[in-house]
Amino acid sequence: MSTKTIDLSNNTMRIYGKGKKERLLPLHPMVVPLIKSYMGSLEEYQLHPSQPVFLNKNGKKPNPRGLHKIFKEILQKAGLPPQRFSLHHLRHTFATLLIQENKENVDLRTVQELLGHESLVTTQVYTHVDFEQKKKAIETFNIF
Repeated sequence: MSTKTIDLSNNTMRIYGKGKKERLLPLHPMVVPLIKSYMGSLEEYQLHPSQPVFLNKNGKKPNPRGLHKIFKEILQKAGLPPQRFSLHHLRHTFATLLIQENKENVDLRTVQELLGHESLVTTQVYTHVDFEQKKKAIETFNIF
């Protein structure tokens, strides 16, 4: 991810997924000031569009294995079992909570776009119906 992939004037980030597919994602308002602060601490040469925004401890662009390692270290510091979670779990949890907690504002098609899924069928795996939803459906059912 280089500085040309982050647009702080529009609060967006350009992501390249599988098959180098490109999509534009909005940044959450909570992370915008954090990214601005971080980018403000970078040297002038680091802000060049060809330079990566985030670096590993060796000053290089992090690779997927390095991100996985950082994720596991953070889990351990948080007192969570690192072997129990993965970055895929994080993605799955994000999608599931987005749908469950924001039913009025978020539809399946939006989640599909955010995750970069080709097919809506792939995204439907996140539409778990929990017990409380089932209970509410039965209680509100009025046959008479």
